[in-house]
Amino acid sequence: MKTLLRGSIHGVKDANAVLVDGETIAWVGIGEPPERPDEEVVAEPGELIAPGFIDLQVNGFAGHDAAAGADAVAKISEALPASGVTAFLPTLISSPVEGCSAFIAAVGAAAESRGARVLGAHVEGPFINPSFRGAHLREHLTDPAPEKIDVFIGARPRMVTLAPELPGALAAIERLHGAGIVVSAGHTGADFELGRRAIAAGIRFGTHIYNQMPPVHHRNPGIALALLLDPRVTVGLIADGVHVHPGVCEQLARIKGTSRIALTTDQTSAAGAPAGTYSLSGRSVVSDGRVVRLDSGTLAGSAATMDDLVRFMANLPGITANRAVELATDVPARVLGERRLGRIREGACSDLVVLDAHLRVKLTMVRGLVQFRRRS
Repeated sequence: MKTLLRGSIHGVKDANAVLVDGETIAWVGIGEPPERPDEEVVAEPGELIAPGFIDLQVNGFAGHDAAAGADAVAKISEALPASGVTAFLPTLISSPVEGCSAFIAAVGAAAESRGARVLGAHVEGPFINPSFRGAHLREHLTDPAPEKIDVFIGARPRMVTLAPELPGALAAIERLHGAGIVVSAGHTGADFELGRRAIAAGIRFGTHIYNQMPPVHHRNPGIALALLLDPRVTVGLIADGVHVHPGVCEQLARIKGTSRIALTTDQTSAAGAPAGTYSLSGRSVVSDGRVVRLDSGTLAGSAATMDDLVRFMANLPGITANRAVELATDVPARVLGERRLGRIREGACSDLVVLDAHLRVKLTMVRGLVQFRRRS
């Protein structure tokens, strides 16, 4: 199946058309493609043809909790293209090590889902600081002892979030990083100097920057500033206007630069669904339609969708629509080392989204097949 998309193309100068041939972008150029397409999609003036969005932290979506297993992950995969997401990391918050291993296996079993690509598991914990646990259950937390890291390395998650100050954590970071797993700092009380040591050991991502870590103070800046200042590290940002103030999002973009910020929803099963009571890794949470909280009022993920975050960032001073789109496409793809995702060029995967003039999703294509088309 060959599909030609015409219109303004994100990140590509002097081109107004993209030819998709099956799962691959076959041609990007001006005018007529070298081969006749079977179908043509025309983006209207002011609309944008962009790479599909990539989300590195999806606890659930559309009423489905990723922790429930492979079937739930598959249903999330089918639903996510409505928000422009074409690839994601199903995410589990702190659970016993054996449960983490089972979750990673379940994510692997869902890898061939027909919707958004399942790129592997993100295991957030259980190696986190109890004082910065947020919605994580204290009884599930533990230190990253070598035998526990053996289990993780054997199970092969795509990303692991941990707190560098735990006993044995620096050695664990080195081992996980050496095994090709993206290691992220999060739910941590580490100070600035320990943050730098953790980065030297292999930390390359910061999970939901500013949230569940010490605030940046001028005398004791904490790990957050270490993550912001080091060019090797990309930080995840929940840009919903609640988890991080809009002014701080603007400051972050100026300090870190947009090439090292990856929009991450941290969405739960409440995302893409009405306000109500939902599940987060088996825990009951309440959504007001925007954010999700425990009964205590503690933030417990988000109800925002990735296209919500893109629109939020595009409305900040100095952030254009194209730059906002990069935060959801090229940047997360580079975090994972996915060279064929997150960009539009010949030979790349044919995962595309058409955004209207207000950056709302009109059409989403995964592997060259339309998985979502807005009725209007």
